[in-house]
Amino acid sequence: METYTVATFGEAEKGDYSTPYFCRNLPELIDCLGNPPSHSHGLHCAIQALLYRRNLIFLRVREEGFSFQDYANGLKSLERSCLLPTITAVCLPGVGEHKILDLVDSLCLVHHHIILTNEADLYDYLVQ
Repeated sequence: METYTVATFGEAEKGDYSTPYFCRNLPELIDCLGNPPSHSHGLHCAIQALLYRRNLIFLRVREEGFSFQDYANGLKSLERSCLLPTITAVCLPGVGEHKILDLVDSLCLVHHHIILTNEADLYDYLVQ
């Protein structure tokens, strides 16, 4: 049986910024990253991925959707760690900004990943 891995960017209570945290279950996720801020969706998406029995790589950012440098550094960390070929999807909750999505999209095209987002973020992207 093939195992799928989802890379998720988001805010968290603790952990280093732009560092890939590989988690296989909820206790590992909580130990590494703590609780989500009230307005954040990244850890909620990470929990959903784990509940669907997907492996998870979580990358902490300072502000979901706006910390361009954290997203860029996170992608570089994934490249350096050789994790990019193992990923099947990249989850970007709260991201509707072209600059971030274009950066992620170029890597997703090369590695054949899908981008996961929600309807509000897609709308923001389309009307900018």
